[in-house]
Amino acid sequence: MPPEKVLGPRFHAPVGHALGRRGRLLLATGLSSRLCTVILAFSAFGAPLAANAQQAAKVHSVGVLTPATPAAAAHLFEAFNKGLREHGYVEGQNVIVERRYGEARAERLPDLAAELVRAKVDVIVTPTDLAVQAARQHTRTIPIVMVSSLDPVGTGFVQSLARPGGNITGLSVISPELSGKRLQLLQETVPKISRVAFLWNPDVTGAALDYKEIETAARLLKLDILALEVRRVEGLDSALAAITRGRANALTLNQNPVTFTNRSKMVTFAAKSRLPAMYNTRENVDAGGLMAYGPNNPDLWRRAATYVDKILKGAKPADLPVEQPTRFELVLNMKTAKALGITFPQTILIRADQMIQ
Repeated sequence: MPPEKVLGPRFHAPVGHALGRRGRLLLATGLSSRLCTVILAFSAFGAPLAANAQQAAKVHSVGVLTPATPAAAAHLFEAFNKGLREHGYVEGQNVIVERRYGEARAERLPDLAAELVRAKVDVIVTPTDLAVQAARQHTRTIPIVMVSSLDPVGTGFVQSLARPGGNITGLSVISPELSGKRLQLLQETVPKISRVAFLWNPDVTGAALDYKEIETAARLLKLDILALEVRRVEGLDSALAAITRGRANALTLNQNPVTFTNRSKMVTFAAKSRLPAMYNTRENVDAGGLMAYGPNNPDLWRRAATYVDKILKGAKPADLPVEQPTRFELVLNMKTAKALGITFPQTILIRADQMIQ
């Protein structure tokens, strides 16, 4: 050790040397050595506090990938932001939300997912299986939170609902029996129906489960099913025209970004064609559709924020079980029923969760 660093009981380092470079600067301003020592002591005490405050103020980034348009998804993002606030996250303060919209075009999803990965978001939130698949193609490390996957096990997103085992977790609405239940409720409401158009997207793995359930239920109810594929927005008009040509006298569908984003168009078509229609989400009924039975989408998005919170606090997606909704709502539009000359039977009315006047 150099001699000048060895300080015995009778030796004292020069004041400037003992205080260090910052102390010498303070002395140069004319402050006493004792005051300099006090200032530096408080500075040293405050340094850990400043570091802790900086760590506490970390801003997280959340990527959201949706196949829908901004207008169609606005109320869902509102529910998601509400869920974030319930866990202490305020957009623009301690969390940044990067939104990407597919505009009902599935082919856009992979590029949008790549953008979120390049942005190095902390977690990606996405609703449909097609969007989950797009995100999964570009990352096996960034956590992905599903909002409403139809069949996460069948698609290989997770090993099991109890133990996902990878970078994907969240919520699943896998309930193919709901498709049969919708058909039953529709026939109970309008007993005279005989041929029901079913719009679906075969590119969605879980949709095949719905299709099989629809076929089984139709046989039991003695109904004919006119199955029409809708993969892209460009195919929607031709599918609607096929409903007319096929002489269907009722309509139902399953989860499909194209029909969800264009729900006003769907409702208008059903009204003009005087078709009683059963939808899978209440958004269609809010837009003027006759009836819907299924989980509440805003609730799913709000719940997804809980997964985001757990992941941002260090939980691993592999260890977070996939949840399923336990409550399904039946929503009726009384005004639309009246316009179609339909009277809901009492058996339907007593089961309704909400009746829109």
